[in-house]
Amino acid sequence: MPEGKIIKALAGFYYVLTDEKKVIQCRGRGVFRKNKISPLVGDEVVFQADNDQEGYILEIRERKNELVRPPIANVDQAILIFSSVEPDFSTGLLDRFLVLIEFNRIRPIICISKMDLTSEDQRKAIEAYAAQYEKAGYQVLLTSSVTEDGIQQLLPLLEGEISVFAGQSGVGKSSLLNVLKPDLELETNDISTHLGRGRHTTRHVELIEIGDGLVADTPGFSSLEFTEIEVEDLNYCFPEIEEASHRCKFRGCLHVQEPKCAVKQAVDNGEIPDYRYEHYKLFLQEIKDRKPRY
Repeated sequence: MPEGKIIKALAGFYYVLTDEKKVIQCRGRGVFRKNKISPLVGDEVVFQADNDQEGYILEIRERKNELVRPPIANVDQAILIFSSVEPDFSTGLLDRFLVLIEFNRIRPIICISKMDLTSEDQRKAIEAYAAQYEKAGYQVLLTSSVTEDGIQQLLPLLEGEISVFAGQSGVGKSSLLNVLKPDLELETNDISTHLGRGRHTTRHVELIEIGDGLVADTPGFSSLEFTEIEVEDLNYCFPEIEEASHRCKFRGCLHVQEPKCAVKQAVDNGEIPDYRYEHYKLFLQEIKDRKPRY
């Protein structure tokens, strides 16, 4: 049986890219619905097809990871696009994205866009944040789709990888993809001045070939819920907190009220930024307050 990768899901159809670089339009078999399994973009699948328009997915190979919002599987890395301005850079929202990405064992790359729109003071503030995230172990790129600054740094990172471009709407994901691959001509929209946020321009998840890599353009979204993450998992989703936690006196320290906590000491010493620690505590309480699942 032929095999391939789902590169687009739209209106009940799944478009499968084969090793021969052909795209076959398929439907999912009824057994998937019965077993409450939904094929996802990024899935490696076994299918049968008599022609390019009438295929059926027979089997979904085991996934190494999957995201719910955006719905995609088998991602190697996430390019988290956050604008410096319009909308303003948000460490709180970025940290939410980072926690979800870390939990799914996906490599995150932080891309701060629209640097051409920043004032001198705004640029200095963004550069300071970038340095703090780099100290925590993240790769940070400062980019502009207008001047194309930072784009040449991003291109080599996409080679041979499945990358998901993610971030809230209006931060310039589609504009950045248009620079990376001009023939895409993806629709872009400006920020709504009334609402202060971007309009959604991407309607579905699709893997796009850029160089030797595959990149997913995804619908923008502005909230994330930690539905799968447990209290004991959160520590590992903040690399600098996880590193400092090895020096805590008590095993299983949650770094809130426990004595002789190395994480709190690192915050006091300025080794861990206050806002990162405050977000950790906020997310921890959110997970504790989550209604139990049955």
